[in-house]
Amino acid sequence: MEQSRIDRISELSRIARERVLTEEELKERAELRAEYIAAVKKNLEGQLEGLRYTPKK
Repeated sequence: MEQSRIDRISELSRIARERVLTEEELKERAELRAEYIAAVKKNLEGQLEGLRYTPKK
């Protein structure tokens, strides 16, 4: 995920603390959060696939 999109999520969070978000901003925030969560899950899956379990002898 691009840093600019992560920055936008942070910006929307700051705005939400100051005032109520518009319907358009709420929709944008939800879409960005979903995209971010998908990217984190994909990254985690990649890391987990690279792990190998070796039992102690």
